[in-house]
Amino acid sequence: MLKKLGFALCGLFLVFGTIFLIKKKQFTPPPPYEMPPESVTTGVVQAQEWERVVAAVGSLRADQGVTVPSEGQGTVKRIAFESGARVQAGDVLLELDSEVERAQLNSAQARAELTQINLNRARELWDRQAISKSDFDSAEAAFKQATADARSLEATIAKKAMRAPFTGRTGIRLVSLGQFLDRGNPIVTLQALDPIHADFSLPQQRVAEIKAGYDVRVTLDAKPGRVFTGKITAISPEIDSTTRTARVESTLSNADEELTPGMFVNVEVIAPGKTAVVAIPSTAVYYQAFGDTVFVVKDVRDEKTGQVAKRAEQRFVKLGEARGDFVRVLSGVKAGEEVVTSGVFKLSNGTKLFVDNSLAPKPELAPKPKNS
Repeated sequence: MLKKLGFALCGLFLVFGTIFLIKKKQFTPPPPYEMPPESVTTGVVQAQEWERVVAAVGSLRADQGVTVPSEGQGTVKRIAFESGARVQAGDVLLELDSEVERAQLNSAQARAELTQINLNRARELWDRQAISKSDFDSAEAAFKQATADARSLEATIAKKAMRAPFTGRTGIRLVSLGQFLDRGNPIVTLQALDPIHADFSLPQQRVAEIKAGYDVRVTLDAKPGRVFTGKITAISPEIDSTTRTARVESTLSNADEELTPGMFVNVEVIAPGKTAVVAIPSTAVYYQAFGDTVFVVKDVRDEKTGQVAKRAEQRFVKLGEARGDFVRVLSGVKAGEEVVTSGVFKLSNGTKLFVDNSLAPKPELAPKPKNS
């Protein structure tokens, strides 16, 4: 009986032992799994020398520009210009009908001639003391009055012919033949386009960085790929009390009249000398609400296997201005270090990396896309 009980207990322990070993194996955690390396591109933190540039936006303004008004009253008799034509200073642009004034001028000139004759006769008589002084003074006054009347009519007739105040290019005419014009009615715009000015404003804290005579570069969307150069010619001596900015005038050559007043432009003021900077490709920056970071590539040796692998080390950086494909780094990385330039959004501190730069584009300070 005891022998049978012993065999039964042994069998029971054997069954339970087998079950325990199976369950223990099932619940034993597998060895730690390591994520495969992330494929990225990298770039080197570079020490560069940048031009000292002050950037702004502005608009173009003609050297001289007016809307030529009518200086007299009357009906348009002749239009002597074409829309968009180039005219010289003094050229007649438009004539008003002046028949009535010319008839009045003939009458005034006849009176002036008569008073001239009377004055000469009165002078002879006065020399012989044949007339009184008051009679001579009356004859002299009558002559001056008649001469003044004639000159006034000559001036009125002259104002019937509107002339270009300076050399430039006309706009689209605003009048028609037979139209009645009053004083001040617009006739046409006139713009002197060479040279042309690019006006812009700078915050008060940046005004001290520029001076008259500094070179400027001007670009605009209407002329992609073109760069126009000029110089600063004037800086306003006062700061606008509302915007706290100062107005700056730069002057550019425009002999071909490619630039038109009113165009929106980007302006870069080039100050003398260069600034040493530490720069990284702008794609290397991971912009986040709590701070901007980059991932530096580090060679890390595995303590168990002894193998060396590339891993990401996350660092916070303080950034400066951006220029082209680069952004200036004020702190956080040093020149010569390797940073991840693509795929930063999928990385975390310590991520294993696989670097493939075979298709990585080369960053440039002045990129010129082929499709621009």
